[in-house]
Amino acid sequence: MIGKTLRLTLAAVVAGAAIIIPSAPALAAPVFKVPFPCGQVWSGQTRSDHSPAYAVDFNRTNDDGDPVVASAPGTVDVVANLGSTSYGKYVRINHGNGWTTYYAHLSSFNTSVGAVVGYGKVIGYVGTTGGSTGPHLHYEQRSGGNDVQVKFDGATALYWGTKNYTSTNACSGSSTGAGTVNTAGSPLTIRSGPGTGYSSVGTVADGAGVTIYCQTSGTTVTGTYGTSSIWDRIGTGKFISDAYVYTGYDGYIPGVPRC
Repeated sequence: MIGKTLRLTLAAVVAGAAIIIPSAPALAAPVFKVPFPCGQVWSGQTRSDHSPAYAVDFNRTNDDGDPVVASAPGTVDVVANLGSTSYGKYVRINHGNGWTTYYAHLSSFNTSVGAVVGYGKVIGYVGTTGGSTGPHLHYEQRSGGNDVQVKFDGATALYWGTKNYTSTNACSGSSTGAGTVNTAGSPLTIRSGPGTGYSSVGTVADGAGVTIYCQTSGTTVTGTYGTSSIWDRIGTGKFISDAYVYTGYDGYIPGVPRC
């Protein structure tokens, strides 16, 4: 069978036929928000000679020491100080599915490695550490380690130039929670409803960060974090057992609505 496939492929090449290899599907990105508290207006600048090119520099008057917040739920996986070079003091958040965000030139930190953060969580403060000539926030979104054009609320930032952005981060009515899946290696089954009797609609990888839109009760499950009847909705028609999700709370997450 292998030889037959190879002969057919070679024949197609000889005949000049185009062989199309389907690309891997892009993994879904979280909904990123402006990395500042709700309602604040910040000037975001992009320029082609920036490093990396798609990063956004945020400024506003007297911004030194202003709080910087997580732009999407995830797990903090880097809190570092590079001294007087490059990013200086910076934080990286892992949002799962290969997506990360960077927050650089901070004056100080308000988080630690392993912290599970949600929208609006303060992770540090605007500064001018590293290779910076004045207080500002250097912000990046990356997919698979590569910087990509930044999006806020699903809309691509202005490239190239300067634009004012109003934050909708953790505004009223947008309460969500954040968690990290912990199954000790195996993928966690996603169900169409809050229970093991519902059909499987996919899996989420061990170690992935998830956004929790609401919680409800369902089938009792014993998992990494004990026995729980709580189920977390992580998307439309997508539920996972809270017994396998680290949220920082023993039970329902305060502020997250019930499904």
